[in-house]
Amino acid sequence: MSAVQLLEERIEKDGKVFPGNILKVDAFLNHQMDVALLNEIGKEIKRLFSSCDINKILTIEASGIAIACITAQYFDCPVLFAKKTKTKNIANEVYKTQVKSFTHGTTYDVIVSKDFLSKDDKVLIVDDFLAEGNALLGLIDLCKQAGAEVCGCAIAIEKGFQPGSQRVRELGIRVESLAVVESMEGGEVRFR
Repeated sequence: MSAVQLLEERIEKDGKVFPGNILKVDAFLNHQMDVALLNEIGKEIKRLFSSCDINKILTIEASGIAIACITAQYFDCPVLFAKKTKTKNIANEVYKTQVKSFTHGTTYDVIVSKDFLSKDDKVLIVDDFLAEGNALLGLIDLCKQAGAEVCGCAIAIEKGFQPGSQRVRELGIRVESLAVVESMEGGEVRFR
């Protein structure tokens, strides 16, 4: 069974739909994690982007980190995650942008140390969800500030009825989503 089929089956079995187009997948993807499923997702992302010379995977704190780490094993490269708050252990030299969270309804600063993102990097952005596209656009902005090349974006679950992928593709950036949710009407998830 393909990674896409495994993910879609798991969403149907354990995903929960809440008002406001919220799809909760914390039973297997972003709170409690099914590592075998994440492994299949990582393999599929590597297959999709195998022709790209990726040397860094970038994600955002916190839910994308697990998928990014598993995926990075297949690319044999490091994972860098954008932090949502500045901590004392990061030097003053950072790239910074703002991201509005669809799920939380708040806007926050995200940062990446200039020590870990540069013009020499060919970046694959990895995340668990794509809805409005704000997180991806923020990560793309960080790469742009660093002069890094964004080779593409790999997403586990895309809400195809929201404009996120279109907003990113309009920038000329490739987006590959494994499970694309077409609708969640009546609490039932339907895939594209």
